[in-house]
Amino acid sequence: MANQRKVSSSGPICVFCGSGRGRSPACAASAAKLGGLLAERGITLVYGGGSFGLMRELADAALAAGGRVVGVFPRVLQNLAAPHKRLTKLYVVGSMHERKALMTDLAEAFVALPGGFGTLEELCEILTWAQLGVHRKPIGLLNVDRYYDSLR
Repeated sequence: MANQRKVSSSGPICVFCGSGRGRSPACAASAAKLGGLLAERGITLVYGGGSFGLMRELADAALAAGGRVVGVFPRVLQNLAAPHKRLTKLYVVGSMHERKALMTDLAEAFVALPGGFGTLEELCEILTWAQLGVHRKPIGLLNVDRYYDSLR
């Protein structure tokens, strides 16, 4: 599923993931490991900007490792949840569509961790945009505990 284009060590990577902690402890551990690895390699993390679940694990680990973390948080979710308060940069946008469009503009590649319908929707849209030629950026899945087996 992943495109084989090489990503520069400094190019931002957008990570789609759940706002919950996942079905197993491995989900949170994988999010934290990915966040730390991106920071260690000097890769900016672009993500949904949330302060909860796998989103928080991912962002906190990247920040703890000295990484740059950019969040894109839709205003429509502000009544349900709060954006992360310690990000390098936070964009607040008007809609979920604006969120995905900005995250796509900011990133050079995409990775999907386990998540719910929102994560799956983001992944499907980015795959569709690649299929239509809207972008030619690599897309990967982090298949924690065989989460994406049925999709593959």
